[in-house]
Amino acid sequence: MKIRALLFLFICAPLWVNAQSDVLKVEGGKITGTVTADGAVRVFKGIPFAAPPVGELRWKAPQPVNAWNGVRSCNAFGASPMQNEPAPFSMWSAEFLIPKTPISEDCLYLNVWTQQQKDTKARKPVIVWIYGGGFVSGGSGAPIYDGEATARKGVVFVSINYRVGAFGFFAHPDLTKESGTNASGNFGLMDQIAALQWVKKNIAQFGGDPDNVTIAGQSAGSMSVNCLVVSPLAKGLFNKAIAESGAGFARNYPSLQQAEEGGTKAAESLGANSIAALRNVPAEDILKKVQAFRGPIIDGYVLPESVAAIYNAGKQNPVTLLTGWNEDEGLSGGNAKNAEAYRAQAETQYGGQAQEFLKFYPGQTDEQAAISQNKLSRDMSFGVQNYSWAQAHSRQGKKAFVYRFTRKLPATGTYAHYGAFHTGEVAYAYDNLRFIDHQLRPLNATDDKLATTMSNYWVNFVKTGDPNGKGLPVWPIYDTNAPKIMLLGDQSEAAPLTDKPALEFLLNNTAKR
Repeated sequence: MKIRALLFLFICAPLWVNAQSDVLKVEGGKITGTVTADGAVRVFKGIPFAAPPVGELRWKAPQPVNAWNGVRSCNAFGASPMQNEPAPFSMWSAEFLIPKTPISEDCLYLNVWTQQQKDTKARKPVIVWIYGGGFVSGGSGAPIYDGEATARKGVVFVSINYRVGAFGFFAHPDLTKESGTNASGNFGLMDQIAALQWVKKNIAQFGGDPDNVTIAGQSAGSMSVNCLVVSPLAKGLFNKAIAESGAGFARNYPSLQQAEEGGTKAAESLGANSIAALRNVPAEDILKKVQAFRGPIIDGYVLPESVAAIYNAGKQNPVTLLTGWNEDEGLSGGNAKNAEAYRAQAETQYGGQAQEFLKFYPGQTDEQAAISQNKLSRDMSFGVQNYSWAQAHSRQGKKAFVYRFTRKLPATGTYAHYGAFHTGEVAYAYDNLRFIDHQLRPLNATDDKLATTMSNYWVNFVKTGDPNGKGLPVWPIYDTNAPKIMLLGDQSEAAPLTDKPALEFLLNNTAKR
């Protein structure tokens, strides 16, 4: 019997070791996760990286995580930040949105996907994903942000939550006074920095290299990446940046004084005469009644100056940059003006430079005017921003790689006319086409090939700071004098940035708003 018992223990020992190895020690306590069906990737969802920002901690910088006893099961996403209930709209079907539940102020959680590895001392590169949503919506639980495919390629994938809307970007004179930093309003950005600090301290437990971290984001997430690159509070937390459709170079973020004035008016509208009273207002009431706070503030602390000023002074955090925007984006809003009205508006807005403007964005016919208005919206909102970043970065002798996503996604019904739309590239870059609703968007072999190409570029960049690799079209380093970008579409190839003159015109005339 003793021999049988010993034999049983010997046979089962590897299983016991594997089970124990799933328990990790992080700030706050021990956690366990799940593993993919084939055992290749370990997944940890809903890891707290800060204390819940509720009650007295509403509108405060993120505080240290609350410790827990025992082993915390991290097998489900934490709550998405406070926002309206998600519902498909415009170009975005359900897979681009957060789950309907849970949604809560208690939202400071992150998720980790990491490849199983035999060598426990090996350290893999890390990517930290920051979602978009106009700074008023979004969350790490959206299906297209899944990290498994990237983890399978030897990268530790981390996705994080941060506060949005009035919960993430609310400023008030009394909040400024109590802060200890003489600033308020950038709580969402501070959440992101707290998550990066957590990564720095804990990611080695997941096989990640804390000294090889890439921050990545899209839309408001890309704008966040831009802010983190220039924030002194984020120094030393990353060395590479991926910014998809969004930056703040040619954009005027509000000053602390402007934001505080808005906060004072909001408090009055809620009938709250103190910060204590404001913190007692139900979250649902704030969500409904306080809607003017939509993003970063030049607060003198998280953002000491404008993005452009910090870059011009060479005070930004050192990174290698991969950035770009999409061919269509599709966020023009409203109905297009006819040709006559469009040209009249150009005359009013640009005066003596109207004819030059109309060379870049012509409007001889209604159809041509509609196309130009879409391009103008794309370039004003995204093209000028990311172009300005690439230019400033490259002028300082830093490496940048620039792309244009041109794949017009196959689609049916109301989705058919959006083309290479805003956020459309994300599922390709992270090899997540399996989450796309193929009834709405009947993808094909061209899409599969592009997803493989793009995800390999992204992974190579995360690993080495260079997207190039075996079997991929050569992606040239961006050169301000003769800029070439990578076109990512039906065919992936390098090409001159032909709209440089148009972008320069906008940059010099209308983009600073």
